[in-house]
Amino acid sequence: MKVDGKPLTFRGLFVMRCSYCGKCCEETEMELSSRDIERLEEAGYRREDFTVSDEDGLTRLRNVGEWCYFYDHAEKKCQVYQDRPLGCFIYPVVYSNDEGVITDELCPMRHTVSKKELKMKGKILAKHLKWITVEANPSSI
Repeated sequence: MKVDGKPLTFRGLFVMRCSYCGKCCEETEMELSSRDIERLEEAGYRREDFTVSDEDGLTRLRNVGEWCYFYDHAEKKCQVYQDRPLGCFIYPVVYSNDEGVITDELCPMRHTVSKKELKMKGKILAKHLKWITVEANPSSI
């Protein structure tokens, strides 16, 4: 994955193990930044096919039925894994209005996220959410 044209790598710092259950792709509400959208458009996808916008100005991944637009349910894998949105890269680390940065209870492998990984991904998530908020509401600066 690239962010701002640079590879996003953490070589061994993230140890979360995925079971490929697809829970993270089921009825997703993943918020997208303009950078996420641009990266997916550069990969050949049309914005109107994979996004939906809500009344708050936030853009999210579209679901087809109960699955993310990019999730191949039969193969149990993401079709854009290398170009996936930053929020998908960070998952199962999420932000809770009540608790702050946590691991998502829906993820059966959340216990494999180390404290160090939670902290690092939490920092990335905070910046990402701030960026998305500014994009949706430029007057919030």
